[in-house]
Amino acid sequence: MERRLGFVGVIIHNRKKTAPVVNNVLTEFGELIIGRMGIPHVKKDLSVIVLIVNASTDELGALTGKLGKVLGVSVKSGLCKTE
Repeated sequence: MERRLGFVGVIIHNRKKTAPVVNNVLTEFGELIIGRMGIPHVKKDLSVIVLIVNASTDELGALTGKLGKVLGVSVKSGLCKTE
């Protein structure tokens, strides 16, 4: 399978409860992640995480699918076009 450069945007509601679960999933898929930026919004009790990934469509689907199953998490992703 061809790996391509892409991104994953994650919004986490109820940070203190949900963030540890999200971090466990990200650790599981760590070999796909090139970079990560996380910004907490303390007043609204949420966080936004943006990941830069190098993944196949199947790998990206597995990552986003697992994140999307976590209660209080919203996920969007995209991969660059093939060259």
